[in-house]
Amino acid sequence: MPLLSTHQRFVSTPAGDIYTKSWTPAKSSYASTSAPVVLFHDSLGSVELWRDFPEKLALSLGRQVIAYDRPGFGRSYTRTDKLESDFIINEASGPFAAIRAELGITDFIALGHSVGGAMAAVCAVSFPDHCVALITEAAQAFVEDRTVDSVRAAEQVFLQDGQINRLRKYHGHKAEWVLGAWTGIWLSKDFQHWTLKDTLKKVRCPVLAIHGEDDEFGSGAQPQSYTSLPAGPCVMELLPDCGHVPHRDKLDVVTAVIADFCAQYVS
Repeated sequence: MPLLSTHQRFVSTPAGDIYTKSWTPAKSSYASTSAPVVLFHDSLGSVELWRDFPEKLALSLGRQVIAYDRPGFGRSYTRTDKLESDFIINEASGPFAAIRAELGITDFIALGHSVGGAMAAVCAVSFPDHCVALITEAAQAFVEDRTVDSVRAAEQVFLQDGQINRLRKYHGHKAEWVLGAWTGIWLSKDFQHWTLKDTLKKVRCPVLAIHGEDDEFGSGAQPQSYTSLPAGPCVMELLPDCGHVPHRDKLDVVTAVIADFCAQYVS
């Protein structure tokens, strides 16, 4: 019997189909009553860009892991409109709500990378009776100068000949929209005052914030925002020699930290 089974599915919405993928441990090690982990990808991310992290996580936790491509990304439906300035807040009532209803997700662990961490926090607040834990990885809670400077520098790299192909590998013809959506939001004057401060005050579940000490898109003040909350427990893990993608730079360490956290704080 294989240790893990995978399943791909498209969830229909009025705007188009959203691509989802799940990783489920073998029945011998998986309790169907366990809350699954739902992954929220970053601004340039997709299901496939999680690489082998979902598989490793599912096996380590003995829980189902579910990931999806946000609209405009990966294999989900194409977008040509401008990304709205409140797109982070809208994720909970839009794509995530549709996926949760279609896949029959009740209790869940919200795990987000970068801006996906902010989305995971919003979902934790939007479904307080069902989000049993919030886990963030290199997540932003407000806009820093280093965030803007790094986005601007990355934009210049992608404008060089052939660099957009790095995105086309995962997003196909959507690559230009994905890049423009990311840089357009983070470099806009209207977004410079964005903060998750009021939202984070409403989080009531256990929180784990993982952050690389060398993260070029956010200082240690970012995970502190996620772990300095009224409710608890809150755990912060700062990883040395680690940049903005801990699940790539420190896969085994990140998986172990999450497993330890869940064993201690999640039933």
